[in-house]
Amino acid sequence: MTGAAEWEGPVGSVWASEYIRTDRSFAELSAYLDRAIRDAAPATGTALDIGCGAGSTSFALAAANPNLAITGLDIAPELIQVANDRAQGFAHIRFAVADLNAGLPDIAPPDLLFSRHGVMFFDDPAKVFARLHDAANPGAPLVFSCFRSPSLNPWAGQLAATILGQPPAPPTGYAPSPFAFADAAFVKALLQDAGWQNVTAEPVDYNYIAGESADPVADALGFFQRIGPVASALKMLQPVDRPGALEKIVPILEQHRDGDRILFPAAAWIWRAAA
Repeated sequence: MTGAAEWEGPVGSVWASEYIRTDRSFAELSAYLDRAIRDAAPATGTALDIGCGAGSTSFALAAANPNLAITGLDIAPELIQVANDRAQGFAHIRFAVADLNAGLPDIAPPDLLFSRHGVMFFDDPAKVFARLHDAANPGAPLVFSCFRSPSLNPWAGQLAATILGQPPAPPTGYAPSPFAFADAAFVKALLQDAGWQNVTAEPVDYNYIAGESADPVADALGFFQRIGPVASALKMLQPVDRPGALEKIVPILEQHRDGDRILFPAAAWIWRAAA
């Protein structure tokens, strides 16, 4: 479970320091998602980036739509600091810290809402999506991505199972986490109950770039120890057992080596809806 307190504290700090490698891991998915967002975006008006992180999706949209005013919101102060540092020269983007679990800040009604993997961590997603629906201008598009099943994302499911000796126990019911929105039926019902219309999901398969360097295995090991299900699995072990657990996944990383990169098959949803 990755709730608000973690994002406001240690998790947000780690993601802020790792945003370059995180952006790299999502690079192929971002090409699909950014295109979907551009296709849905109005030429002018306002847009809201939900769980904007270090701002990469906002910057991609800003470059394509210079007349669109974009607001990025995230619960992690460290990520917003990174986003603001990167926003020099983008007069039509602003980033702010906001806990959408508690409510929306005072912003103009958005004509577009979007997110790259930033919507699976709400304490009460039904309440947040209803709040976002009510805040949006009528007909405003919603476009966001999220992971499909861990079984379709072996960089997460297989590696965590190898470290623990068995797959991590799935949560009972909803819990904020990277794979909280893997079930398409759950997400569709959630959005429809919150008032969203024309709800559709597009499956996207892509390469998850886990490492890229002269020694991509070492790079991937460093990345996985910092972020994601492998890092969570390692925390379940005693410190003395962690080096041996990491050694177990090295052969798997080698199997996925392609030159100077470690590439894992990955699977996501791109959701579309309208207010």
